[in-house]
Amino acid sequence: MNKMITLVGLFMSTFSIAQGTFTLQSKDIGGQATMTEEFDGFGCTGKNTSPQLSWENAPEGTKSFAITMYDPDAPTGSGWWHWVVFDIPSNTNEFVTNAGNVNAKLVPASVIQSITDYGAKGYGGPCPPEGHGLHEYIFTVHALSTESLGLDENTNAAVVGYYLGNNTLAKASIVVYYRR
Repeated sequence: MNKMITLVGLFMSTFSIAQGTFTLQSKDIGGQATMTEEFDGFGCTGKNTSPQLSWENAPEGTKSFAITMYDPDAPTGSGWWHWVVFDIPSNTNEFVTNAGNVNAKLVPASVIQSITDYGAKGYGGPCPPEGHGLHEYIFTVHALSTESLGLDENTNAAVVGYYLGNNTLAKASIVVYYRR
């Protein structure tokens, strides 16, 4: 009987720890991207709509968030940055569908959506070369130790990435795949 109580206690402890982890979720995407998320340009004809994203259980000390979308499989030698968003207030825990459209103004005014590898600001969806196989797209929310990175909308992804690396307390990701 004592062993059973210990096992139940261990299970409950593990369950409550798992429930408290920093987590990223989406109502719009699962394991595969679709034409809704696909870029509209570079030979792609998708809707270029960023997915809904929500996160919970940020670590103590989180002062802001950042969101990135990265394709490590792009044939560039350095991957491809599809979305770079930072200075998201710490009281924000969701981006609605199409929040990556900078003209739609669906994010708090302080949020900065900087330059992607497409050379534009905001969300730029998947657009792998035809016949190149499945590409992995990693959506990541970063819990940051600073309210602002001190960068602007013209900052390139590599510089933003450097600042994220120096200020990230925790991160959570969703991985989707896409091919043409």
